[in-house]
Amino acid sequence: MGSYPVSVLLCCFFFVLVTVRAQQTELHDTDATALPPPDCREETYPCTRMYSVHRPIKRCIHSLCLYSLPRVYVINKEICVRTVCQQDEILMAELCREKSGWPKRQKRTTLKRCLRANPKTWANRA
Repeated sequence: MGSYPVSVLLCCFFFVLVTVRAQQTELHDTDATALPPPDCREETYPCTRMYSVHRPIKRCIHSLCLYSLPRVYVINKEICVRTVCQQDEILMAELCREKSGWPKRQKRTTLKRCLRANPKTWANRA
């Protein structure tokens, strides 16, 4: 009986220690995410999603009640926030150029420079 209160005190102390440590890590995590890098900005955009759920419907005919679970589509309208950096925008623009069939900017500029430096004439072909 004498060891019971000591074990309860140790468990309570351990619980308090764990909760304080968890709160400290949450504070450090929020501080790190609060400041975006200097060349980045936060952008809000509508992230509307549609998903299906089964909604129970009760239909009664006189004293007989039937339950059915038809599929209902729900539209979730939210506004999301994302961090956009200048480097990411450049990469996305380059990817968009490649998907649309345009050459990369670096290849295009170096190809023009090479053509200007060494024009294909009869004198240069020999």
